[in-house]
Amino acid sequence: MNPAGEIVRIDPPYGIPGGEIVIECSGLDTSDPSICAVLFDDLTAPIVALGPRRLLVIVPETKGGGQVAVRLQRGEELSEPARFTVAKKLASDVHAVANPAFDPEDGALFVTRSGSRGEQLPVTLFRIDVGGEVGEYSGEITNPTGIAFNGENQMFVTSRLDGNVYKVSAFGEAVTYARNLGVATGLAFDRDGVLHIGDRTGTIFKVNGIGEEKAWTQIEPSVSAYHLAFGPDDSLYVTGPTVSSFDAIWRINRDGETDIFFKGLGRPQGLAFDSEGSLYLAASLRGRRGIVRIGPDGEAATIVVAGVNLIGLAFSGEGEMAVVSTDSVYSLPMQIKGTLLQ
Repeated sequence: MNPAGEIVRIDPPYGIPGGEIVIECSGLDTSDPSICAVLFDDLTAPIVALGPRRLLVIVPETKGGGQVAVRLQRGEELSEPARFTVAKKLASDVHAVANPAFDPEDGALFVTRSGSRGEQLPVTLFRIDVGGEVGEYSGEITNPTGIAFNGENQMFVTSRLDGNVYKVSAFGEAVTYARNLGVATGLAFDRDGVLHIGDRTGTIFKVNGIGEEKAWTQIEPSVSAYHLAFGPDDSLYVTGPTVSSFDAIWRINRDGETDIFFKGLGRPQGLAFDSEGSLYLAASLRGRRGIVRIGPDGEAATIVVAGVNLIGLAFSGEGEMAVVSTDSVYSLPMQIKGTLLQ
């Protein structure tokens, strides 16, 4: 019997460098932990906990990301490889505080460098094209926060500094679209093209087609931001981290009536739906951090991507998941189709 054992399962099968994964195995001889290791291709991964049937491992920084071969090692012996996908880093030195957004027209990804409150930065919006090239896009909005596209492929961006929503042209020029929205953070369009804005002090606003705002409903305040997405049932789903480790996802129907869709998350943030009605969001679940998937019925929740300091995500038209952390942007080829209402 091979003393390096056999890998039975890796949970989750996707990860961002720094994320913690579980490797279930059989037959690993751990009598001398000093000669045990886990390899991602030729990189040795940090081991958090080691046992003959279960290991906790930190995903290492790989060159370029993509699929890697994971092996258990004991001395000179190696297990048969198991496949694992490491996220590809697209950009660093960003500062995202909400979801990124894909341009429906050309597939480019937009992310923010939001900065600290009131900080004036020369460039605050970046565009990453389908080839992965990062370009400076605009510096006209201070503390840009949420990004969303309407049905006409026009980009809108909130500022948590001045409480405005800006309409951004294809040339990066920002024009004020709506004002007086509190600490404006997340935003989303419904099927009728009505813009909804989350004010982290607790108000959800509606903004009509000429930029007139109206307070729509009230939920509990957040310590950082509100994140919004419309579900397949036309309800608005909202997360807003509090000081609790048992936060909820709020669901607001078209009449403004609010209930709890799911409870039990730590610091839930950016969220998006796939075409099958499952909800994905950046959060902690039972002490594990990453991207969480919750089924359409709001019952089953699982970690599908391991990662730390994650803020939000978006799905491309090609099935790519883009994930932003507090300082970097990653992509994962998960072949998940998103909805138009992200």
